[in-house]
Amino acid sequence: MLLAGDIGGTKTTLAAYGPNAAARAPLVETTYPSAEYPSLEALVQVFINQTRLDFERASFGVAGPVVEGASTITNLPWKMSETQLSAALGIPSVRLLNDLEAAAYAIPSLGPADLRTLHAGRAAPEGPIALIAPGTGLGEAFITRRGGRIEVHPSEGGHCDFAPTNALQVGLLEYLRQREGHVSFERVCSGRGIPNVYAYLRDNGFAPEPEWLAALLAGTEDDTPAIVTAAMDRERPCALCAATVEMFVAILGAEAGNLALKVLATGGVYLGGGIPPRILSFLEAPRFLEAFQHKGRFAELLARIPLHVILNRKVALLGAAQYGLHRA
Repeated sequence: MLLAGDIGGTKTTLAAYGPNAAARAPLVETTYPSAEYPSLEALVQVFINQTRLDFERASFGVAGPVVEGASTITNLPWKMSETQLSAALGIPSVRLLNDLEAAAYAIPSLGPADLRTLHAGRAAPEGPIALIAPGTGLGEAFITRRGGRIEVHPSEGGHCDFAPTNALQVGLLEYLRQREGHVSFERVCSGRGIPNVYAYLRDNGFAPEPEWLAALLAGTEDDTPAIVTAAMDRERPCALCAATVEMFVAILGAEAGNLALKVLATGGVYLGGGIPPRILSFLEAPRFLEAFQHKGRFAELLARIPLHVILNRKVALLGAAQYGLHRA
């Protein structure tokens, strides 16, 4: 029996699999609010008590870096290790994966219903694959392939220095540098980053802030959903929000192109995370592809690389299960 999990700062999804199960067909699957539990062990113990199942293996995708089998959830005070979890839960084999690493294990099994293709390109059959995922933060990972076998390589590339590509973005860098010090891509290309882009455009008079939106933002702790919703609203268009998402898309395209060059992702680039499926109309406009391919002498190479948006919201759980069923 395998226990697989997608462990996030907001919610945790756990699923149980029998000996011959497929990753898409768990015996039981339950989602819990992470912050209501003092630790991952406590949460998992609730699942075990509810299901009354005994597990021989567990594989968890966690929202944080995993170093030597240990991790701390980025947005929770949870510290965990494979040995600690194994002992506390009585599960002989426990593996921790970075959540992007887990999602990457699912990519080879994704089908047409799981994806929206932005650019078909010409994928190299065994070329490396890149995954970039703007959600709450900005995750990155890549896959290498040989002889039908894949190897997944986690990364914290989202924390690399933000590199502006035009005068407006140079202004954004300076605006945030004065407030934050170090400005990473995650500061401008994630759920946390969208309010930073919005504030920069608003404070520099790029477009007026509607009174109704100012009142809405004053009453919420997370500005990003309101900004994105207003940008997508055709009945009550907000020029400031649309400009924010357009800038976000240009930055995402540029960093996706950077990642593609760094790992030579001739097998394709996949956009994961919660934001891309919500802004498909912006990603399908020319701005994203132009930013992705705008790499001087390497524009022709990037034009051959396929680009896909992952629509499957359970990709990290699916990848953790794939790893547990076939690798652990």
